Amino acid sequence: MSQSFSVEEQVDQIDNLLPQTQCTKCGFSGCKPYAQAIVKGNADINQCPPGGSLGIKKLAKLLQVEEKPLNPAFGTEQPRKVAFIIEEDCIGCTKCLPPCPVDAIVGANKQMHTVIAAECTGCDLCVAPCPVDCIIMKPIESPTFWGKVDADNAKLRFLNKQKRLELQAEEKAVRLKKQKQILAKLKAKK
Repeated sequence: MSQSFSVEEQVDQIDNLLPQTQCTKCGFSGCKPYAQAIVKGNADINQCPPGGSLGIKKLAKLLQVEEKPLNPAFGTEQPRKVAFIIEEDCIGCTKCLPPCPVDAIVGANKQMHTVIAAECTGCDLCVAPCPVDCIIMKPIESPTFWGKVDADNAKLRFLNKQKRLELQAEEKAVRLKKQKQILAKLKAKK
């Protein structure tokens, strides 16, 4: 990669080539942190199983380095899958909701949950938290290539979830601050 690009521009270029599944299989918390690690020299281009050999090829071309096979320590290249909830077994515990990086699971506490298959990135982060093992990964019914449009949509959903979580945290902090002020006033009156 040309040194004429800033570090952030390099990160963005690499991030734009990644599949945006946010699966963490690369050893990082998402696609952008993986891209940042590649730029810093803390990660190699062959750590993304969802990107597979095609992703490695694109990264190698961009970075002007030699292609290499996917590092098996990070997983294997597999056909695209999506999460599926066995609805009659779902207890509505909501433990699958937070780990989904793109909010592809809908449901409420003590209610059945379901996966929006068209939005699921196949990261499988929802499987392990399920206490009743009602989530399985299934090959998609009509296999399609996970392309740039899919990656861009997944990235947008991921960023929207992150914004929502930040807003919720800010709102909670404001509520707690108000509660503390009220309690302080009550204690001062005693």
